[in-house]
Amino acid sequence: MKPHDDSALRYPHAEPPAPGELVAVADGILWTRLPLPFRLDHVNLYLIEDDGGFAVLDTGVDTTASRQVWETLFSGVLRTRPVTKVIVTHYHPDHIGLAGLLCERFGARLYTSQTTYLGCINISLRPDAFEAAHYREFYLRHGLAPDIADLVATQGHAYLRLVHALPPTFRRMVGGDTLRIGGRTFRLLSGDGHAPEQIMLVCETDGIFLAADQVLAKITPNVSVWAVEPDGDPLARYLRSLAALKDEIAPGALVLPGHQLPFYGLRARIDELIAHHDARCDLVLAACRRAPHSAAELVPLLFPKTLDPHQMSFAFSETLAHINYLIGRGALEALLSADGIERVHCR
Repeated sequence: MKPHDDSALRYPHAEPPAPGELVAVADGILWTRLPLPFRLDHVNLYLIEDDGGFAVLDTGVDTTASRQVWETLFSGVLRTRPVTKVIVTHYHPDHIGLAGLLCERFGARLYTSQTTYLGCINISLRPDAFEAAHYREFYLRHGLAPDIADLVATQGHAYLRLVHALPPTFRRMVGGDTLRIGGRTFRLLSGDGHAPEQIMLVCETDGIFLAADQVLAKITPNVSVWAVEPDGDPLARYLRSLAALKDEIAPGALVLPGHQLPFYGLRARIDELIAHHDARCDLVLAACRRAPHSAAELVPLLFPKTLDPHQMSFAFSETLAHINYLIGRGALEALLSADGIERVHCR
C-alpha cells in the first residue's frame, strides 16, 4: 500500500495517549484524551500552536475525572503557553462540556457554530425538559415499554447535564469561512446528521483534516431522531455530508477524529460508513416485509447487546433514524396500531 493511500485505512499511531499525555500528530498539533463515563470511554482533544499559546479543539465533559486531566495540562504544557481559542465542534457534552471553564480561566473566546451555541444554551437552561411529558410520549408511541420509557427519559439523558455554563458571547464559525490558527489557515466545513452544523477544519496545505465525530475509524457516529423533531431525517443529511467530504477533502489527508485513533484512508472509511447504513436499512426492510414493527421492536435487531438507559436512548433514536430514512425514500409506511403504537411496514 502506498503511503497515505485513501483506498485502505492506515494508523500512524498504534496506541492512543493516556489521559493528559500529549502526542504530536503533526507539526504544531498535540493530541490527548479525556475520560468519559460511558461505554465509549474517551474523547480526543487537540492543542494547536497559536500565537504563543494553544487553540484547544473540544473539551470533554464536566466531571471530576475530566477536570483532573485539565489540571495536569494547566500545570504542564499550558502553564506558560495559555489557551488562546476554545474551539468546539458540536454541542454534545463530551465536546463542549468544559468549554465555559476554559474560557473563564484563560479569558479566551469561544469559537463554535451558532447551532452548537444556541443548542447547548437551550439544554443548559432547561435540562429538565428531557423529562417532559412529550419525551415519554415519544418513546411510548414508538413501542418502548412504560418502565423503559421512564428510564430513558430520565437516566438516559443524565449525561446532558455534564456541561459547564457557557460564556455569554461567542465567535461564530460557519462552513465555507476560514480560521487562522498560528501559521496555518484552516477552511471550515459544516456537517450534519450526527449533530447539526458540526464544524470540521481542513488545512489543505498540510493535508490535515480535523473531522470531529463525522468520520471515526472503527465505530459509526450516532445518527438519531429526537422527540423535538420526531419526523426528522438525520440519516439522509449524514449520508449527504459524507458524500460531500469526498469532494471537499483531498486524497491522502491525515484524519484527526473526535474519538479513537487518527488515520489515513478517508475515502475508504466513508465507503464503509455508507455500506454500514445500507446494511442496517436492509435489516429493517427484511423485518418489515415479514410483519409491521415498531422502532422499539427493531432496536434488538440493530443493537443486539444488552443496553443501559444511556445506550438505549441512542440505540432507539438511531433505529428511528433508519425508519424515517426509509419512509422518506418511500420504502416504508407508518401506521398507528390499535394499541396506540406506531409501526412501519413495507409499501
